[in-house]
Amino acid sequence: MKKTIITMLIALVAMFASAETYSYLKFTMTDGTTLTYSAQGIKLTYDASSVYVSNNETTATIALANVQDMYFSNEEAPSVLRGDVDNDGIVNIADVTALVDYVLTHNVAGINIAAADCDQDGEVSIADITALVDYILAGNW
Repeated sequence: MKKTIITMLIALVAMFASAETYSYLKFTMTDGTTLTYSAQGIKLTYDASSVYVSNNETTATIALANVQDMYFSNEEAPSVLRGDVDNDGIVNIADVTALVDYVLTHNVAGINIAAADCDQDGEVSIADITALVDYILAGNW
């Protein structure tokens, strides 16, 4: 049933998107964050548990259980410094500490959830800690 609903939702989004030209595809997640992808050359596929978003910039897997809303927009995403979990404008070991604390407690106080999704999979988990540590050590995502 869920697959049928998702199929209808994707068909409706595609139908409305063809009536206008949009710049971005956005997903509002159940935790309140918004994931934004360029609509240029976008390709959507899905299975029973995930939506796969591919375009010229990135490929992402988004768990359907975490999606609250999906829509096209012309509004650009607010600028987020990936990995700046404590929102102080720099990415450093303090962000790793804040991210570990969040993953263990789920206390969002002082946490930039959008920046905490370091591996950009639509979820904040231990994988994001690994990605953030790798970034700090190697200097690239």
